[in-house]
Amino acid sequence: MAKTKSGGSSRLGRNSRPKYLGVKITDNQTVGAGMVIVRQRGTKFIPGKNVTRAGDDTLFAQRPGVVKFSTKKIKRFDGSRRLASVVTVVEKEE
Repeated sequence: MAKTKSGGSSRLGRNSRPKYLGVKITDNQTVGAGMVIVRQRGTKFIPGKNVTRAGDDTLFAQRPGVVKFSTKKIKRFDGSRRLASVVTVVEKEE
């Protein structure tokens, strides 16, 4: 009698669904209110003006406008510094 089931059953076949993280809207592109700009885990990108961070660290626009990316040095609690990208939405001039 066989100890294991014969052929066809894999014990390693439990892949999770992809999370589709990353930058969704790049620099100088227009966004509407509520549109997702960056999907991320953690805060590699931090929210600037007219951008809000959701509970899962997703950044989305509060107002319509043009997306701008810049960098900023952030001081950590232990005194070290890290470089982070700041995402802002600038309202369009018409």
